[in-house]
Amino acid sequence: MESSSKVHQHPVITTGLSVDVELAVDPLVTCKLCLCEYPPDGMTTLEQCNCFFCTMCLMRYVELMIREGCGSPITCPELGCPKNGVLQDTEIACLVPADVLQLYQQLKFEQEVHLDPFRTWCPMVQCQAVCQVADSHQAVSVQCPTCQVEFCSVCKASWHPGRACQESQPLMPSKANDAGDSTNFDADAPIKQCPVCHIFIERNEGCAQMMCKNCKHTFCWYCLHNLDNDIFLRHYDKGPCRNKLGHSRASVIWNRTQVVGILFGLGLIVLVTSPLLLLASPCIICCACKSCRSKRKHHGPSST
Repeated sequence: MESSSKVHQHPVITTGLSVDVELAVDPLVTCKLCLCEYPPDGMTTLEQCNCFFCTMCLMRYVELMIREGCGSPITCPELGCPKNGVLQDTEIACLVPADVLQLYQQLKFEQEVHLDPFRTWCPMVQCQAVCQVADSHQAVSVQCPTCQVEFCSVCKASWHPGRACQESQPLMPSKANDAGDSTNFDADAPIKQCPVCHIFIERNEGCAQMMCKNCKHTFCWYCLHNLDNDIFLRHYDKGPCRNKLGHSRASVIWNRTQVVGILFGLGLIVLVTSPLLLLASPCIICCACKSCRSKRKHHGPSST
């Protein structure tokens, strides 16, 4: 009679342990921009500062910075980045589409020319070629290699030998007389130069109040008048730019009402808090004196 023995096979537990180990190796990581959790393969670490963010947030951030005209460098989006890192060109190329990358390269080149003392832009709007400057320490004559116009390297006006530079507008031919004096400029031209830093600015729509993203100067697009201190936009109430702001009269009045309300609110806060500070000042001084006495008593020499 044959005896049959049953072999009891115990379940292998090493497989379950290996799965648990694999799951524990890849924890979720929190993005510092959207505060959502992602697996490590959904995060992107910056080369220069080692800060990490989710790839989607980083893509949106870089594209927004480029479309806003920030140019180069694009800094790390973390406010308190310990290394003040910037994104490399190779990183930017992997995060944005081709058209945005082309815009970034154009903005970077324009900024390089603007910061280079030995290069400048041709002031003719139709040309915009890059010209070489022989001496960056004084006003010299510069001739554009493309349109052959001769202009001053400092004020960008027509070359004026023997005369000091004066405030002048960029060389923009007038629509009424293209063959006439090149110092006239077209008020409705789509591209102009900032009156302060002379960087080229293009306007395709929007109101006539412009702010240069390079130097933060505010000016009128039509006449290039300074609007830095014109918080009520009174410039568009009279003169050649009257009613040319690009907004309705009701919206302008509403904007002025908001400004007046903000100023009135700040004045009211100061008016209310001033008597309270005057009343509380003796208590503050008394507390400060008590604190000083206690410190002196604590740190003073011991009596014998």
